[in-house]
Amino acid sequence: MTFLQIHTLTSYPAALLNRDDVGFAKRIPFGGASRLRVSSQCLKRHWRTFEGDGDIASIARDGGEFVPMAVRSRRSFEEHVFKPLVATGVTVGLADAVTERVMAAVLGESAKAKKEKAEGKKGKKKDDAPAEREPIQTGQVTVLGKPELDYLLSLAKDIARAADTEAGVDKAAKATLTAERLENLKSLRAGAGLDAALFGRMVTSDFLARTDAAVHVAHAFTVHAEESESDYFSAIDDLERRDESLGSGHIGSSELTSGLYYGYVVVDVPLLVSNLEGGDRRNWSGQDRRLAAEVVRRLVQLVPTVSPGAKLGSTAPYAYSHFVLAEWGTAQPRTLANAFESPVIASGDLLRASYASLVEYVQEVDSAYGRKTDRRCVAIRAPESLGLIGADKGTLDQLAEFCAAKVLG
Repeated sequence: MTFLQIHTLTSYPAALLNRDDVGFAKRIPFGGASRLRVSSQCLKRHWRTFEGDGDIASIARDGGEFVPMAVRSRRSFEEHVFKPLVATGVTVGLADAVTERVMAAVLGESAKAKKEKAEGKKGKKKDDAPAEREPIQTGQVTVLGKPELDYLLSLAKDIARAADTEAGVDKAAKATLTAERLENLKSLRAGAGLDAALFGRMVTSDFLARTDAAVHVAHAFTVHAEESESDYFSAIDDLERRDESLGSGHIGSSELTSGLYYGYVVVDVPLLVSNLEGGDRRNWSGQDRRLAAEVVRRLVQLVPTVSPGAKLGSTAPYAYSHFVLAEWGTAQPRTLANAFESPVIASGDLLRASYASLVEYVQEVDSAYGRKTDRRCVAIRAPESLGLIGADKGTLDQLAEFCAAKVLG
């Protein structure tokens, strides 16, 4: 096993990075104190959807073609199977029936769906007006790769050609949607999509391959006790006459927070190579690792520079990490979150106090268990004592290249 660990310390003032169901900042109790928190789901979504230099979606193989991302939607079959069928000249009714059959064959059909379909046919009278067509969608969001959807579209086209009319769909579908042909979905290279290869997907289908996450992301939390306040605000009605009212069209309040967050990411390198190339993870070093190296290079740059954040327009919650530590090794990863189990209390410089806690903890762990990783770091306002953790200091580009080179071997 080989792992890349990424640790960060990032400060955000006057922000609301991740909200709960009632609009307050997410929190977590740790070390006897309530901390502000940013969920791993929030972090992964921002890294996955970031558009700009070094984004994940623009990674290309040597041939020049972008590695496709996953499609996360309830309407995947509507947009990527039904509509392309209609665009080729297939009638709406036939395309609808074919798409429904393909979706049921791949994802299965629930007992509820079968019952609703049977009741619908039984209750319909001959003189009933045709109901307006409803878009085809799954019961929940599905994660499907573009290669998978393209393959399913090819099967749908075969069924449509063989059926010719809606009456022939059942027979054509049985002949086309064989277990052998559906099993081919599992052999598609990076079939689930690039982001699914990183962050995984859970499926219950017999024909779609479950993808275990190669990138493990912890919830980020503040190294100190929570710091927040209620922000009172008003919206001014510019057209109100000042002699009739004070001009306020709305008065409200929201929560604002500030904090220095510890973040932690682990990359299971053999699994990442296996997810991308389709080979056995136990033989990852014998596979083509160029794509995995590029993914790691970009991920190392995205984690400390792409900010999560709600209320973008009113708080501008953009920040780069003060500290990034990368560790490469074969031992089981271990978080450095416990360096902050006791909330950092700083009368003056919170960052330097946090560095001190981190350095002390790393030294104690190394003393107890031995140093088992190769380390590099990027640090702003770092004290000389940071050198005690044994990490060469450089720029973020240098850190990213170091990690990519480790993947290449």
